[in-house]
Amino acid sequence: SLLWFSLTAHWSMGHVQLSKYRYLYFSITFLLFILIICSNTVVLYVIYVHESLHKPMYIFVAALLMNALFGSITVYPKLLVDLLSATQTISRPACRLQSFLIYLYAGCEFTLLSAMAFDRYVSICRPLQYHSLVRTQTVKLILVLAFCLPICKMGIGIIPSASLRLCKFVLTRITCDNYSLVKAGCGDSSVINAYGLFVMVLSIVPHLIFIVFSYTKILIICLRSSRDFRRGALNTCLPHLVIFLNFTIIVMFEVIQNRIPSGIPHIVRLIVSLLYVVIPPLFNPLMYGFKMPEISQRLVALFKQK
Repeated sequence: SLLWFSLTAHWSMGHVQLSKYRYLYFSITFLLFILIICSNTVVLYVIYVHESLHKPMYIFVAALLMNALFGSITVYPKLLVDLLSATQTISRPACRLQSFLIYLYAGCEFTLLSAMAFDRYVSICRPLQYHSLVRTQTVKLILVLAFCLPICKMGIGIIPSASLRLCKFVLTRITCDNYSLVKAGCGDSSVINAYGLFVMVLSIVPHLIFIVFSYTKILIICLRSSRDFRRGALNTCLPHLVIFLNFTIIVMFEVIQNRIPSGIPHIVRLIVSLLYVVIPPLFNPLMYGFKMPEISQRLVALFKQK
C-alpha cells in the first residue's frame, strides 16, 4: 500500500543480523527502556516529594527529565515491536507523527537547557536580583514557552514536506525523520530540504549562543571569586554544562552524518541515529542524582529507607 513504508531492507544488512539475534536485541533494548523509565522517575519522585527542592533550578531539572521520558516513549515502544516483527513497517501518517515528536523532544531539550542556563546565570552573576527576576510566575511562563515554542517551530519546519508526494518507500533508519521523508519525495526536493535546514538552524543556534554566553559569564565570575564560591557554582552548573555539551554533540553529529555522504558504515549510522534517546535519558538522572548534592542526599536517604 502507498500508505506504508518498508523499513526491512537495511535492518537485515551489514552486521545487524536482526533475524539471528532478534531476541537478544529486544532484551537489551527492553532493559534499556526500563532503566530509563525507572532512573528518571526516581529522580522526579524525589524532587516532587521534597518541598525544599521546589525551586526553579530543580523544577527545570524535573522538566528536563520529563522531556527525556517523552522522547524515550516516542521511540522505544515502536522499536521494540519492530525488533520482534518479521517485517518493519510504518504508515506514512505515523512516520510523520514520529518525526514531529522526535524533533519536538530535541527542541524542548534545547529550550529547557537555555532556561537552566538563564537560571544559573541570574543566580550566580546577579544574585541580588534573582528573586525578582526568577519568580514563580516567570518559571511557569518559561516552562510553557519551553514546550509551546518548539511545537510551533517544529510544526512550521515540517509543513512543506507534509504534502510532498513520495516515490520511495524504504527508509534506511530505525526511526523516522523529516530529512528522510524529503529524500523519499518525487522530483527535486532541494528547496524543501534547504527550508527544513534553515528552520533547524533557527531553532538550535540561538539557544547555543545564549547558553555559551551564560556559562562564559558564569566562568568569568567564578574565576574572580573564592574557592568555596567556585565549588558551589560548579556543583550546580557542571551537570547542566555536561548535559548541554553531550546533547549538542549528538544532535550535531546526527545532522551532519545524515546530510553529508561519507564512508561511515551503515551499522554505525543506525547506532548513532538512536544515541539521542539512549545517552541523554540515561545520563541526565545520573548526573543530577550524583552531582547535585541536594538531590543525591535525598536519593541516598530514599534507598536507605528501602
